[in-house]
Parts: sequence; C-alpha cells; structure tokens
Amino acid sequence: MESQALGGRADLTTASSAAAATSTSTDVAAIERELMLVSRYTVLATNRSAAGLYLERSAYLLLSRIDAEGPMSIGQLAAAFGLDTSTINRQTAAMSRSGLVERIADPAGGPARKLRITADGLDRLRANRAWAVGGIGRLLGDWDPDDLAALARLLTQFNTTIERRQGHPWPRPEQTHTSRP
Repeated sequence: MESQALGGRADLTTASSAAAATSTSTDVAAIERELMLVSRYTVLATNRSAAGLYLERSAYLLLSRIDAEGPMSIGQLAAAFGLDTSTINRQTAAMSRSGLVERIADPAGGPARKLRITADGLDRLRANRAWAVGGIGRLLGDWDPDDLAALARLLTQFNTTIERRQGHPWPRPEQTHTSRP
C-alpha cells in the first residue's frame, strides 16, 4: 500500500511537472508570437517619412547609443552591439553622408577617431523618439497606470536579461516605475 501511495505521489509530481512545463512552454510560445507582432506593427506604423522623420532602424539604434554614452569609436560601437566593425563602419558611413554624425578626434586623446551626433542628427533622433513615444502613448492612453508601469518594468527586465546573457548592456537612465511590486 505504501508503495502505491508513493507511486501515486510520484505520478502526481510528474503530472504536476508536466503541466507546469506545458504551461511554461505555452507562455513562452505566446511571448514569441506577441514579440513577432510588435515587430510587425512597428514596421506598419504611421509613415514617418512623409513628415521627414524617418531614420533607418540601424541609424536610430546607433544614434540612441551615441546619445546615451557620448562620442564612440567604430570599435566601441561594434563591441556594444556585438557586430563586426565592417558592419558598423558601413552603417556609420551612411549616417555620416546623411549628416547625422561626424568624425572627431578622441576627446580623451586616444588614437581612434570617434563619432559624434551632429545637431541635425540629434534633432532627427529626438523627433523620431517623440514620434514613437507619442504613438505608444496614444495606444496605451486608456491603460491603467499600474499596468503601464508593470509593462515598462517587465520589458526592462526582459531586455536586461538578454543584455546580461549577451554581455552587451544598454545604458539606461535611472528609472522609477510607479506600480506596486
């Protein structure tokens, strides 16, 4: 009898573990689907090019990083994004031709030249960011403030987990989320 009871507990534990794994697997699949849709909706978003706001995705990301850290060399940007220097060089050359960045001597006196955002580049970055923040704000305007704060906290947690595993943290201003834990 005791063996039946133990077997029953083992079966229950195994069933419970299987149910938890299925639930986790289902949740992870749902997260993947929703992230794919976020990416799709971003691409389909209101046309920024009509307003002269459009920045290529790579330019937006590179300008955002330079804005957060100050002038950076090609090597520093390649390390920050985990990309080959030739890829970063090609992307920043296009940004330079567009007047978004300029090459300057290293302010600390190092041998590598650095890229600094131009006034036009900063204006366009700020306009793109304002457009994105405004659009997200309109979409989430009727959300409960605690839900907004929870989403911000969870997205930050998700992204910092990726960054930690890849070894490429993104600089962030100190953030305070207003939701209750």
